Amino acid sequence: MSDFLTLKKSNCKNCYKCIRQCPVKSIRFSANQAHIIGNECILCGQCFVVCPQNAKEIKDQTEKAKVLIQRGDPVVASIAPSFIANYSGIGIEAIDSALKKLGFHSAEETAVGAAIVKNEYERILHEEQRDILISSCCHSVNLLIQKYFPKALPYLADVVSPMQAHSMEIKKRIPNAKVVFIGPCISKMDEAEHYEGYIDAVLTFEQLSRWLASEGIEPQKEIIPKEKSRTRLFPTAGGILRSMSLDEQGYSYIAADGIDNCISALRDIENGGIHKCFIEMSACAGSCVGGPAMEKYRKSTVRDIIAVTGYAGVKDFDTAEHDSVELHKSYTFIERRAAQPTEYELIEILHQMGKFKPEQELNCGTCGYNTCREKAAAIFQGKAEVSMCLPFLKDKAESFSDTIVRNTPNALIVLNDKLEVQQINSAAMKIMNLRHGSDILGDQVVRILDPAIFIKVQKSGVGVYNSKTFLAEYQKYVEQTVVPDKESRMLICIMRDVTDEERSRERKEEISRRTVEIADKVVDKQMRIVQEIASLLGETAAETKIALTKLKESISDE
Repeated sequence: MSDFLTLKKSNCKNCYKCIRQCPVKSIRFSANQAHIIGNECILCGQCFVVCPQNAKEIKDQTEKAKVLIQRGDPVVASIAPSFIANYSGIGIEAIDSALKKLGFHSAEETAVGAAIVKNEYERILHEEQRDILISSCCHSVNLLIQKYFPKALPYLADVVSPMQAHSMEIKKRIPNAKVVFIGPCISKMDEAEHYEGYIDAVLTFEQLSRWLASEGIEPQKEIIPKEKSRTRLFPTAGGILRSMSLDEQGYSYIAADGIDNCISALRDIENGGIHKCFIEMSACAGSCVGGPAMEKYRKSTVRDIIAVTGYAGVKDFDTAEHDSVELHKSYTFIERRAAQPTEYELIEILHQMGKFKPEQELNCGTCGYNTCREKAAAIFQGKAEVSMCLPFLKDKAESFSDTIVRNTPNALIVLNDKLEVQQINSAAMKIMNLRHGSDILGDQVVRILDPAIFIKVQKSGVGVYNSKTFLAEYQKYVEQTVVPDKESRMLICIMRDVTDEERSRERKEEISRRTVEIADKVVDKQMRIVQEIASLLGETAAETKIALTKLKESISDE
């Protein structure tokens, strides 16, 4: 099933938007990539619609359709009634003409099959008096019931879809005909493959548009009104009901569009809260005109509904009679393989996510799951990773960075572009005699430091490294590094207290200075003595002077 909707791995950016929008959470994340779980997917296509990276791709059966045409059998296109919304101002006659240029035998409206299905719904309500009847036109809704609401399966109308009914009607009329369905739906590809003998290939409107464009074919803007075409209303919310007679006494007729509304109704049905009701269900908001494979740049629900309504007639299509047996379609429960964790296993996973108390289960939904427990179950099933919990990652990152900042021996100060202190650690507070960080946080750095170096770095955009500075106010010597973070527009100041080193160096210099002074005095005194001795002995003092001078220079160098 997942073959119909695939992932371009290089484009998946680990944003979790698809899982947030997936109504049944049938997406698995592994190695920072999203993977569709075919056994759980209902092919509603929401992940395709919302993906900001266009990482999801719909399977393209254009080549398969071309091969069908090349084989020589008549290939008929069954065009979903939402086409009038996708191809503005272009009626079925113009579509038929354009597709014949591609090699199709003809193009017909799936709405003809919708009329057949609508008649069968009315017969069931009238003759069988079922308690609840759910329309079976939307394959995504059918999959939803088959996989997630098995108790509601007996209420799902055991009737073929309009696509299948139309294919049956075509193949009865045209010997050896092949049928290609063209519409706004991804799930129809699965329906065509699962229920063999009806549809031979499925294309989306976008794929048809690309095919036409590649052949330089542009359908003519032409609409010919047709009075007998009421089931053209089927692709709009409530369109099935608007096509039906609705004259069965004691029945309520309800339309539920959008998967959330469908799920809500199905829960009520399983809980026994609904009776004597016909429910039209469609997975897409607005029904088929909101289909995932409607061309994105053309989609506008209100405008599309107006287009469909204006194109529909007031009477039914003329259709051939079909026996109820051949229109029958059975639905079976589709078992999902995902195991459920025990309460102990769930708690253990919650602990891995940093959730040790119920109040820590924020249920924020940033990971895509509705609750932390739902996310923990997904981790157990191998569908999610602990790292998808953004509050957990944030807390972990902050705790890690705080530990580093708090324990580093270097002073750290972070300023914003207004030179306001945003962060200061304990080493910096010690240098500047601050008791609490709150004493300076949010205030101008000029309160504690000369801002000149920060202004210089901010203006030049070039950092200053290991600049030795004396902080007169604090009687401290520091090696100061100030670097700009251009992305965050922050300045980061790192200071190393070198006061002890400077004091030690000054003491050594003082000792050397005093030693030199003493040496000078010794030299002078010795020179006087030597001169006196020399005068008495009649010898020169030159050699002695040179020796003592070298001694003085040696001491000075130290």
